[in-house]
Amino acid sequence: MKKKNLKFETLSVHAGQHPDPLTGALNTPIYQTSTFAFKNVEEGRKRFMGEEDGYIYTRLGNPTTTALEEKMAALEGGEDAAVAASGMGIISAVMFALLKQGDHLISTDSIYGCTHAFFEERLSVLGIETTFVDTADPGNIVKAIKPNTKAIFVETPANPTLKLVDLEELAKIGKKYSITTVVDNTFCSPYLQRPLDWGIDIVIHSATKYIGGHGDLIAGIAVGGKEIMEKVKMESIKDIGACISPFNSWLMLRGLKTLPIRMERHCENAMKIAEFLESHPIVEKVYYPFLKSHPQYEIAKKQMRLGGAMISFEMKGGYEAGVRLMDSVQLLILAVSLGDTESLIQHPASMTHSPIPEEERIKAGITNNMVRISVGLEHPDDIIDDLKESFEKINRELKLY
Repeated sequence: MKKKNLKFETLSVHAGQHPDPLTGALNTPIYQTSTFAFKNVEEGRKRFMGEEDGYIYTRLGNPTTTALEEKMAALEGGEDAAVAASGMGIISAVMFALLKQGDHLISTDSIYGCTHAFFEERLSVLGIETTFVDTADPGNIVKAIKPNTKAIFVETPANPTLKLVDLEELAKIGKKYSITTVVDNTFCSPYLQRPLDWGIDIVIHSATKYIGGHGDLIAGIAVGGKEIMEKVKMESIKDIGACISPFNSWLMLRGLKTLPIRMERHCENAMKIAEFLESHPIVEKVYYPFLKSHPQYEIAKKQMRLGGAMISFEMKGGYEAGVRLMDSVQLLILAVSLGDTESLIQHPASMTHSPIPEEERIKAGITNNMVRISVGLEHPDDIIDDLKESFEKINRELKLY
């Protein structure tokens, strides 16, 4: 059976991995080595010149990481993948591969705080300008295009507003104006959404989240065409040194085998919790793509398999109520990041998105009373009970409903 005919669940187990030819080991070995020996000088010369395939030094490639790249390329439907030491490492590597001094980048306004800071502060030092717009409206993207625009970067769903970008429309804009489109797919994973299928050029993941899935590693992955991925690996990652460790590559190979099962449960839990939050009097607004109240519900149903496991909501009582909630919960853990087996809760304005100036942050929809939950794999009733008890405690103190 040809691998192109295999379903996602099968690819998540088998793609990129084969029994070890030397020992027969079923799982891909951890090639925990910094360097690789050559049979002779001529073999070394050919590998350095790119005339022969093979490994030289783990910063330039490693068999464990190659297996991961092959699996992720198969899962996202791309030609090749590149793996870096962190999500910011892969975003940096991709941007350095696409942009140079004098170029222009268009970005979603509501994005992860460190991504925003990298675009606005680090790229600007290099003479690369970034324009932040509400990419939920394709017209805003078109209006922001300049003669020197070389890339468009979006998160969909966006962090933490859960705004969506119509991937089909974004791809059309990129092709019409010959601009490379880059989508951060961290919130969905390839199981829920495959941007390349809609014509997007490059897809990015903070693999720390759902790809690893267990909160025990930091990594970043990009998937796209063979040529651009080779440039990301052999120029950007090689030169900035953001290389992944073989052990972390192995952890992701392990985590990906259960990705479909984990995402099904994550999303099932999140839907129940989003419905609970929407019905509770202390909650003013809930942001979750598969709620019919979401303004882009139809787009979500079009391009996402399920609604994801990220929920944001705004509470009555403003900032104070939000702080009291996070100090009251017992089961939910006050921590940044997402995609773990445990449910995590945090306050974007003071935590993940604090690097964004307040005026820009609020304009992007990241309000002071917004709370974000990464729904884990616990029983949803226990998560709901934790929230319910905390809401009741806050209402006794503040009389909000």
